[in-house]
Amino acid sequence: MKTLYIFLTRSGTLVSNLVYALTGAEYTHISLAFDEDLNTLYSSTRKNGYTMFPAGPSREYLNKGVFRLRENIPCALYALEVSDEAYARAKRRAEHMMTHGELYRFNSLGLLLCAFHIRWNRRRHYFCSQFVSEVLQKSGSLDLPKHSTLMRPNDYAALPQLKCLYQGKLAGLPQRQSMEMSEVESVIGLYLEVFFGAVKSGARRMF
Repeated sequence: MKTLYIFLTRSGTLVSNLVYALTGAEYTHISLAFDEDLNTLYSSTRKNGYTMFPAGPSREYLNKGVFRLRENIPCALYALEVSDEAYARAKRRAEHMMTHGELYRFNSLGLLLCAFHIRWNRRRHYFCSQFVSEVLQKSGSLDLPKHSTLMRPNDYAALPQLKCLYQGKLAGLPQRQSMEMSEVESVIGLYLEVFFGAVKSGARRMF
């Protein structure tokens, strides 16, 4: 048997605040990890860790991005025991989506409709809980109580298969306390990087 780790947060970003306003949920974001130290988290979120766009399936780190800037946000860590085969399938699928990230996008409309319990399944488009839910379900790690497009981060806190390991402020999470904090990058610089990246990509398509 092996362990998967489910990490729930409410980051206080624009999207997080919107979801919180619509649902009142304690947690508005979910990530998946394959190691106890949470060295790498997998989700569908902001790709550079700071700016809202570009977004889609991407890796997150506790000492970078939003998690670096907002240490007092609420969070919870859960463990899910799975078979060795399910663990391998889940990791393989998550890594595949990271490696081929250019094929995937963030499911903005699906996120909004999920708040109203409306399914919206668009090929290769994922919001955070849809991404985690699909990885867990298709790997055989977890039977979901509802469709992946209707699963919310808060739903995972109520699943009996999960064991709560920590609940509190992000600053108090043992895994984060043991990490070295990276330098805070300039948000203006990040937006410029996104802008020039988009210009470069557009130029390649033109020629």
